[in-house]
Amino acid sequence: MKTYKIATIPGDGIGKEVVPAGQQVLQAVAAGSGFGFEFEDFGWGGDWFRAHGVMMPADGLDALRDKDAILFGSAGDPHIPDHITLWGLRLKICQGFDQYANVRPTRILPGIDGPLKRCSPQDLDWVIVRENSEGEYSGVGGRAHQGHPIEVATDVSIMTRAGVERIIRFAFRLAQSRPRKQLTVVTKSNAQRHAMVMWDQIANEVAAEFPDVKWDKELVDAMTARMVNKPASLDTIVATNLHADILSDLAAALAGSLGIAPTGNIDPERRYPSMFEPIHGSAFDIMGQGLANPVGTFWSVVMLLEHLGEHEAAARVMAAVEQVTANPALHTRDLGGTATTAAVTEAVCAQLATAPARKVA
Repeated sequence: MKTYKIATIPGDGIGKEVVPAGQQVLQAVAAGSGFGFEFEDFGWGGDWFRAHGVMMPADGLDALRDKDAILFGSAGDPHIPDHITLWGLRLKICQGFDQYANVRPTRILPGIDGPLKRCSPQDLDWVIVRENSEGEYSGVGGRAHQGHPIEVATDVSIMTRAGVERIIRFAFRLAQSRPRKQLTVVTKSNAQRHAMVMWDQIANEVAAEFPDVKWDKELVDAMTARMVNKPASLDTIVATNLHADILSDLAAALAGSLGIAPTGNIDPERRYPSMFEPIHGSAFDIMGQGLANPVGTFWSVVMLLEHLGEHEAAARVMAAVEQVTANPALHTRDLGGTATTAAVTEAVCAQLATAPARKVA
């Protein structure tokens, strides 16, 4: 029997609740499927920082290197500056393993009432591709003369031809694989006249390799209005690290809640393990109350299974999630309901138990 090695990193806040829920779902879908999971949990995050002065050990990447995938919760602690929690854990893994394609599917799941009127589930079915290794999150910059009137601080957005080419090409390939074969390239080249102009030029160059993909270009500020006013005009979207980060939060809100949205931090060349996580953050205000929506984690589990090549299992989990979201009694607080994390998890696992995997020869 094939056994996949999965690293679980709950991190901070509600990550400690939704990652165990995701592990339960993985175990449920593996039952009788012909494959299994070997989990190893890593207690990195805010608590680790308080004990050791760092968010994860210096050799932490080595401990993850032989895993087939990583299931991540969240990074963020109200008692630790955000730039320490983010750069000390999540970005250290993403950049350390060159997970340069951040993939964020968004659609309106059954039973969820999105806030856009006159928008059907067929109108909002997007995948946002976020460049995940450079750009505005390159980490290049610094501060000088701190505390003085002449203090200066810089953050430099770094874009390389290699980095832009590979994410644009990844997005075109993804668009090519989807029924509509449509891509929107998000830019801001009217104001950012060097790096973003290069981004546009590379998009034009790469587009020639995909004559069957219809594509267009949109300024990021206009893109926010288009997502609200013309959702059906969009399908696959590619943007820079910062732009896609912001747009994907808007997309999740338009689909009903940040609590349902998944992420895959992908190394397409499979040199290193890829990492899967919900986008909702640590949500310390509801931590420990059993109120967190685990659907974003379950959808991330679907992406994890697809990445492993277990497409039937991924489809089973997605079908189970949709059966559960279709029931208003199983909506968590962010969706206007009163269901608990445990109740939603139990319901998804029960759905998986009633739809067992086909026998493997």
